[in-house]
Amino acid sequence: MPASTALVLGGGGARAAYQVGVLKAIVQFYPRNHGIPFKIVCGTSAGAINGTSIATHASCFHLGVRKLEWVWRHFETSKVYRSSIPGVLAHLGRMALRGMQHDNVNSDAGSLLDNEPLRKLLNELIDFGRIDRNIRSGALTALSVDTSCYNNSRSVTFFQANRELDNWYRARRSGERSRLNTEHLLASSAIPLVFPSIKLKQHYYGDGSVHQLAPLASPIHLGAERIMVINLDSPHKLETRELEYHPKTATIAGHLLDTIFSDTLNSDLERLERINNTLQLIPQESRERLSLRPITTLVIKPSEDLSQMAARYYQDMPFAIRTLLSFIGIDKESDSSIVSYLLFEKAYTSALIELGYQDAMCQIDEIKAFFRL
Repeated sequence: MPASTALVLGGGGARAAYQVGVLKAIVQFYPRNHGIPFKIVCGTSAGAINGTSIATHASCFHLGVRKLEWVWRHFETSKVYRSSIPGVLAHLGRMALRGMQHDNVNSDAGSLLDNEPLRKLLNELIDFGRIDRNIRSGALTALSVDTSCYNNSRSVTFFQANRELDNWYRARRSGERSRLNTEHLLASSAIPLVFPSIKLKQHYYGDGSVHQLAPLASPIHLGAERIMVINLDSPHKLETRELEYHPKTATIAGHLLDTIFSDTLNSDLERLERINNTLQLIPQESRERLSLRPITTLVIKPSEDLSQMAARYYQDMPFAIRTLLSFIGIDKESDSSIVSYLLFEKAYTSALIELGYQDAMCQIDEIKAFFRL
């Protein structure tokens, strides 16, 4: 497999368990001691966490997928954010007190939920030192994590790679070489208002999907010529429904999350396809002068409505979180996708893994062709 193959994992909170199912389908076609079939790994939000975990096991694809699957199949909401009644009330109380303080007195970020448990989980599970070792051994070329900088409204990609790859600067986006750690992953997955922003080098960063104008730019800057994308877009967005009343706040909030996590990636895929079609009409020597090259892509996305799937496991969500969400009109019958992003419970995440596996098996001929199996 050429070193120019990249894996792109989009964001989507608990929905990211779906990505593990897709990887589980792919890994069965490789020997047990085989490295990952993509030398470049790029992730955003929860996809950045999955991507980093896989990158730390770049020399053994089977082990990386097996460990990632075990974590997702044994997930509980309390491992991501405080979800007990005392924990939720204490956090909301602290947020209320901070809101009454002057900005100069307290600069801590406010948020609806406290994701300190996620920081502890990442510190326990991910050995970031393995990234450098895998790069030096050639098992990995680059790992990137997308974030959004609140100081200047730019999309910033932090990447760890071999010495041949340089920083890049474009309009409202840039790539910055860095030694990745837990704080980068927390920043990339900090859903606005839901989780607190993270301070890195005197700037504050949040979820990488927010200011992300070109999700496929990172792997291309890192040298990818072939990109596999595991998108978490939900098919219900393609339907048109008649609304008798004004949509509820919960419904609008769900649409905002869907837009943040999926729409820019879908638009970038369409733009890439148009560029590829245009390049076919341009002579090879002209392409080289323009510094343009065709990019081969393979996209796998859910075949089922993830919001409806999450509704089936709504009662598994901790009581305190269900009560908190009810204040903005979210319940089991709500037409909102918010639950599908916040439901970190093993019954739901296991169902997502199975869906990802089945969807990948339905595209297995395309996958084999893409990876030249």
